[in-house]
Amino acid sequence: MDGGRTTVVVIGAGQAGLSAGYHLKRRGFGSALDTDGGDRGRTFVVLDAADGPGGAWRHRWESLRMATVNGIFDLPRFPKPVLDPTEPSRTAVPRYFADFERAAGLPVLRPVTVHAVRESGLDLEVETDRGTWVTRAVINATGTWTNPVLPHYPGQDSFGGRQLHTRDYVAADEFAGLRVAVVGGGISAVQQLEEISRVATTYWYTRREPVFRAGGFEPEVAGRETIAKVVADVEAGRPTGSVVSYTGLAWTPYALAAKRRGALERRPMFTSIEPAGVREADGSFTAVDVILWATGFKAALGHLEPLGLRSERGGIRTAGTQVAGEPRVHLIGFGPSQSTVGANRAGRDAVNALVKYLDIEILDHSEPFATSGRMKD
Repeated sequence: MDGGRTTVVVIGAGQAGLSAGYHLKRRGFGSALDTDGGDRGRTFVVLDAADGPGGAWRHRWESLRMATVNGIFDLPRFPKPVLDPTEPSRTAVPRYFADFERAAGLPVLRPVTVHAVRESGLDLEVETDRGTWVTRAVINATGTWTNPVLPHYPGQDSFGGRQLHTRDYVAADEFAGLRVAVVGGGISAVQQLEEISRVATTYWYTRREPVFRAGGFEPEVAGRETIAKVVADVEAGRPTGSVVSYTGLAWTPYALAAKRRGALERRPMFTSIEPAGVREADGSFTAVDVILWATGFKAALGHLEPLGLRSERGGIRTAGTQVAGEPRVHLIGFGPSQSTVGANRAGRDAVNALVKYLDIEILDHSEPFATSGRMKD
């Protein structure tokens, strides 16, 4: 189906988008993909850029097994089956998502790339590579995977070796016997550093000294504290940092293994890149064959730029899931809802808020809103 009119467009079919789709259907929204001409009332569609289910999990590196994943929360009312801890997450999680889509009967349209969301009177227009959807509201669940952070350093273009980002990493074997600079202080950086250090000579670079949490860790307490910090940032319109910038690093089995191997000897960031390696902060030179930029991701929100949602501080202010001052746009899997449990709750909260908004809108306008011509009872 190449565009059309619907009540809500959900952009993205990862955990957050699937949760939103489930709750829309539960609140009585029908599928915008139906063509039987029946009375559908409020409808929705989920647009996904991938050619199959699984969201960003489809692209995780092959060696990331379920035993190493930092927990996947169940999708709404759909418990995960027993998963083999040795199975790659890139196959196990997409299979679970696909089963959920089928069981919930969600109207997911793929592959569809959203180019821009624009205002059109009371409506929003969602422009895609497969036509334009006219909608009353958008729930954005695009995550971060398509927006990698790629730092720029003097001499970077002169490097004669290989440069890649976390999203391009497949497995450590391709670096066997090489000298690899791993750049980044997050969870993925430590995971990949630990793997690569088994088969290659590694050097670990971070802008700041990594902070590993000492002592016990109470997920419930730490989770509340982290969410409070992230909420404060998004409500102030500040760009949010990485998860680790709020939580610190945990002494996981893979972190301890890297430490035992001597791979966690952190170096301050190099000052420049040369054809055969990097110039260290102290002026010395280190020869490297590969630079792996494990430098994280930012929210993929470029398609929302035409709406002018950013504050003077560069972030997007939100109140709950709603963009401040724009009740037609909700961001989920964003800010405090980046975790899998947070994404589930955000999908539900966004739908509840939009139902209230649409109900009030009907009362506020002389011509009732209805996508199929049906007036609200």
